[in-house]
Amino acid sequence: MENQLHSVRLIGPGRAGKSLATALESVGWPVIAMLSRADSLAGAASGADLLVIATPDDSLSRVASAVDPVGSTVVVHLSGSLGLEVLSPHQRVASMHPLVPLPSPGIGAKRLLSGVRFAVAGDPLAAEMVGALGGKVIEVADADRDAYHAAACVASNHLVALLGQVERLASRAGLHLEDFLELACASLEDVQSLGPAGALTGPAARGDFETLYRHREVMSASGFASADLAAYDACAELAQYLANGSPGGSEAAGEEIAWG
Repeated sequence: MENQLHSVRLIGPGRAGKSLATALESVGWPVIAMLSRADSLAGAASGADLLVIATPDDSLSRVASAVDPVGSTVVVHLSGSLGLEVLSPHQRVASMHPLVPLPSPGIGAKRLLSGVRFAVAGDPLAAEMVGALGGKVIEVADADRDAYHAAACVASNHLVALLGQVERLASRAGLHLEDFLELACASLEDVQSLGPAGALTGPAARGDFETLYRHREVMSASGFASADLAAYDACAELAQYLANGSPGGSEAAGEEIAWG
């Protein structure tokens, strides 16, 4: 039934669990309770249409096994990297991973309601929950979870880590991270409208290797950590790979960077 309200119980009162609970309550779905791993979990699936396990990945299987199966209850996890097998021995199972950072319950709830994408697999009630939140469903099979989650980590975690490097380099020039955020946001807008290959600019794209070497030299002279140098090398090579005809890239010719 369209717009039917389903009762939900959650295990895991962390950022993800609290964000989802707040978002579901705001659209009228009753959240029965928020349990922690320290609570008695045997009866957690009783009396709820959905049981959402929002614990860390390494405890998902153990938590699911501690819950007595109820045939009518859909057990859902929020992991991006794990498949449905971790929810054994439950019969109706699903996964629902939001493609958005949830840094706090308040921010997380707003983002879950902002029309974001959710990677969904398993029982259709998970997709119904996404629809109630106003989200978009993308289906990811268990066999594709590792590639999917790697892409998500690069898009979010690795991007944040690179902005940490921007902050360190900006400080070397007497500037601040904020001075470069408009540039970063504009680049993301270009990727959205033009694709990665069309959005790529800068020295690697035009084969300006002397500039790349100078960048690396100032990092070395300034005492940057080996991780910073390795990250710069890797990203410069990725940019050249994209410019020189990687999947989705142009067919422009270029020489490979040989860091000395």
